[in-house]
Amino acid sequence: MKFSQNILGTIGNTPLVKLNKIVNGVDALVLAKVETFNPGNSVKDRMAIKMIEDAEVDGRLQPGGTIIEGTSGNTGMGLALVAIVKGYKLICVISDKQSKEKMDILRAVGAKVVVCPTDVEPTDPRSYYSVSKRLAEETPNSWYVNQYDNPSNAVAHYEQTGPEIWEQTDGKITHFVVGVGTGGTISGVAKYLKEKNPNIKIWGIDTYGSVFKKYHETGIFDENEIYSYITEGIGEDILPKNVDFSLIDGFTKVTDKDAAVYTRKIALEEGIFVGNSAGAAIKGLLQLKEHFKPEDVVVVLFHDSGSRYVGKMFNDDWMRERGFLEDEITKAEDVIKDHIDKPLVIARTEELVSHAIERMRKYKISQIPVVDVTGFVGSVDESLLFQSYITDKNTADRPLREIMGAPFPIVPMGTPIEEVSKLFTRENAAVLIDLGNGNHHIITKYDIIGSIK
Repeated sequence: MKFSQNILGTIGNTPLVKLNKIVNGVDALVLAKVETFNPGNSVKDRMAIKMIEDAEVDGRLQPGGTIIEGTSGNTGMGLALVAIVKGYKLICVISDKQSKEKMDILRAVGAKVVVCPTDVEPTDPRSYYSVSKRLAEETPNSWYVNQYDNPSNAVAHYEQTGPEIWEQTDGKITHFVVGVGTGGTISGVAKYLKEKNPNIKIWGIDTYGSVFKKYHETGIFDENEIYSYITEGIGEDILPKNVDFSLIDGFTKVTDKDAAVYTRKIALEEGIFVGNSAGAAIKGLLQLKEHFKPEDVVVVLFHDSGSRYVGKMFNDDWMRERGFLEDEITKAEDVIKDHIDKPLVIARTEELVSHAIERMRKYKISQIPVVDVTGFVGSVDESLLFQSYITDKNTADRPLREIMGAPFPIVPMGTPIEEVSKLFTRENAAVLIDLGNGNHHIITKYDIIGSIK
């Protein structure tokens, strides 16, 4: 009989799968190392067991102890599986930008989940780095994993992932492409492959808001490059010790939108249901295609499963809210389709300015058309109200007809978006669209900007 003694025996030996449609135009053989076949559905299972077993050997982790780690979700899942089998408790500290699915999965496998804000400095006491360290100091019989600086992370990939790729390609691999987060995967695999063949090129995929690419190219840690981004699992605002820049031949950066769009493309065009960093890796590979020749063998690693992102990249509403869906915007009504059913907020000529201000606050809007019994006769916007207040501190008690500007232009449904855009000027901040049957809706500059892809 052939069976594993427990679930940990199924980690590794993941398949290489040839990519076809999604890499059309790439003049090389492209193979995906699909790490979702690990029991925790991600590449992080490999280093989770290695880090724990090394900590057991040297006494950092004692029987019945508590494992504490800051994680984007996948490392936590790997640690949870090992903790279950070996009898440890687990606390996962996770940032609030990670998907709800990741948090729910961690709780499902027995981890305590502590959620921290994303948009803070690494040294901020609220950051998930700082909270992880603090919990480790406060919790008796605990061990802080620190995957970013723990050398066992990279060693796991030197001992397992690298040799697998070498053997599966019969030593013919010429390029390895992978997203970079903690740096363990790229550094461990790169070390092994370059020992086998120093000519193999190692490409890291970075994201905008991360420091890796510029640091690799210039040696400068530029804090101006650090800002919040959506892509999960890659990029950092620190320099983890596990990122061995000397082993990496280059980086390319991928936008949040491209990473999200290509995450969906992989599922639709290849039938491989993988996560956000895989989308970034494929788009990055396409950006690098001029580096590949027909005889090359390019291996790209897919980190984790698409199941972690069902509420995000695989959700049309989530994608549409961020402008990531490639909806065709050609007519006036296209730019307001997400809120075209909402009633138009108006004000009347004899109402006081204070009434318009209150309406703006209530509905979080910046422009209001003004009507009388004959129809639309004027408009007010926040800049007009501001200027009125500067000249007259009592402006709030004046009727709108005394301060209102010209009425907003009105266009029929079907008007080309280019024609609508021309109606916006410094003096005119909105356009009304006639929906028929006496109904109108407002189009603002924000709507136009939101439609830009």
